Amino acid sequence: MSKEVRPHTAVAEAEHSARHSARFSDMQSAARFPLQLPVEFHSPQGDHAGQTRNISANGVLFQTDEEVPIGAAVEFSICMPAQVLGTASSVVVNCRGRAVRCFQENQSYWVGVVIDEYGLERQGARK
Repeated sequence: MSKEVRPHTAVAEAEHSARHSARFSDMQSAARFPLQLPVEFHSPQGDHAGQTRNISANGVLFQTDEEVPIGAAVEFSICMPAQVLGTASSVVVNCRGRAVRCFQENQSYWVGVVIDEYGLERQGARK
């Protein structure tokens, strides 16, 4: 690599890193709710199960046995119980997003997913 290319590459990498950090910081700006709920998700690696650790308006952090590559498309569903929502019925939140972080701790993977779109599905009323 020539000397002329190296500084440009280093600057480009630094700018990319700064943009990524700013976006990640923006995604974490929403209030988080520490909810531990079962989650079923689909990634390019297949169908998997996990458990949420926290949920916000723009994303979710869940724990699973499967590694999910950063940038991978993720579809998932979470049933929000009526007692958590304070409503007469539970609501299933069906989401599409992408993995923005994934790290391993002990025997589990922690996956942060930014939500790009979602839909709500009301379940039967509680008695």
